[in-house]
Amino acid sequence: MRKVVVTGVGAVSAFGIGVTTFWDNLAGGVCGIRPLTTVPTQDLKLQTGAEFGGFDPAAHLSREHLLLADRNAQFALLAAREALAQAGLTLPPEAAIVTGCCVGGKHMEDAGYWDVYRENKPRVHPMTIPKVMANAAASLLAMEHRVTGPVFTLSTACSSANHAIGQAFWMVRNGVVDVALTGGSEAPFVFGLLKAWDAMRVVSPDLCRPFSLGRKGMSLGEGAGMLVIESEGHARARGVTPLAELAGFGMSADAHHITQPKPEGAAAAMRMALRDAGLAPDQIGYVNAHGTGTQANDPAECAALRLVFGNSVPAVSSTKSMHGHALGAAGALEAVASIEALRRGVLPPTANWETTDPECDLDVIPNIARNQQVEAVLSNSFAFGGLNAVIAFRRA
Repeated sequence: MRKVVVTGVGAVSAFGIGVTTFWDNLAGGVCGIRPLTTVPTQDLKLQTGAEFGGFDPAAHLSREHLLLADRNAQFALLAAREALAQAGLTLPPEAAIVTGCCVGGKHMEDAGYWDVYRENKPRVHPMTIPKVMANAAASLLAMEHRVTGPVFTLSTACSSANHAIGQAFWMVRNGVVDVALTGGSEAPFVFGLLKAWDAMRVVSPDLCRPFSLGRKGMSLGEGAGMLVIESEGHARARGVTPLAELAGFGMSADAHHITQPKPEGAAAAMRMALRDAGLAPDQIGYVNAHGTGTQANDPAECAALRLVFGNSVPAVSSTKSMHGHALGAAGALEAVASIEALRRGVLPPTANWETTDPECDLDVIPNIARNQQVEAVLSNSFAFGGLNAVIAFRRA
């Protein structure tokens, strides 16, 4: 099996376009969760989120892309361009593109339902289906970069991006392809979907405070994260210095409950990622936690971490406290954060933290980033439906 390295990363988030903007805000403990501006909220309990306010797609994309790409796919196109530019790579035709997406093109879908049910219009936009489908980003990326190799999308709720990255990683490691573009994208801020999240009663009325006593729930986010991954030999032949090694991937199913997490399931995915990477638990210096800030998730994840690491749980933080829970893009944004933490020797904090919860009494890097160089990190994603996906990265 071949070693796999990351040679480029791209990000679109509540902080704007670009990894530098994304990382600078995370390292500064800046919270991107603010009052929503793109959705009328007078009939919603949900009032805040980590949205990319002021995004002007026409400033960045062609007319064709504006016609065919919903907001989530637009984010993926921009993040991919940044990742490929950093990698200094034109994708070969035989490359793979594997993306994650949870809810798909909700802006187009919501507009269509409004037209049919509220306005009683006889027809909807002719591009509704192409813009709504969850695989739109992967297909548009293939067309933009003329990739004819394996191209597909995985949808496993909040674990979608990690499952996508893991599958791309295994294809490169096993010699199916030499290069892959992988990540995830999401844009969930539409009225109908937010009403559904209202009904779940798991969204915070103000800020997301993972692991903190008195936390009130998650905060939704949007954006995209993309990675260029290559076999080490392919990168070396191009004379490229890797950003990090993508070392291992693990996944599991709780087979327990549709919304209540089970620590043993999450622990199984972490153990599998460690085995796959050939890493011992004591080599992990940081975990980018799933860390949603809900009453159920945070104690379950802390229990899972104790099952894996015993009394030596490494530093843990939830960057969702800043970029929000971006659903199908969450794992991709957190993968970018994990890679930057390895590269820069800085561990991002858990923002908005207030008080220790006895059930979450771990080193959660409260509020202020920490200068600490680590050898390897885990990035956790645990989804509704009990589907767990964990990625291991190691310093290049």
